[in-house]
Amino acid sequence: MKVTSLALVTLLLVALWMEAHSFSFDRKRNTCCYASNFVKKPISPQLIRSDRPTGRRCSRQAVIVMLQRGKEVCVDPSAEWFKTYKENQKNSLKKLGLWV
Repeated sequence: MKVTSLALVTLLLVALWMEAHSFSFDRKRNTCCYASNFVKKPISPQLIRSDRPTGRRCSRQAVIVMLQRGKEVCVDPSAEWFKTYKENQKNSLKKLGLWV
């Protein structure tokens, strides 16, 4: 009986630990963007540090762009300026032999 109780408590603690860590690892992926907070004007490529898509749980597909000073902004991935930015980024990586 004590072994069963110990196993059950251990299993519960492991489950809680895994849940806590999966939340912290996935927290940034759960950031969603809405049409009202999309950047309306093009951003200069020199100001963009990185970009990542929003998580699958978001109702609207968007890209979160990290600017040089650490600010994150939401971008519509279908915006022409962003498509051009991504294409130029891809071509630059191809020239360097880093695009597979």
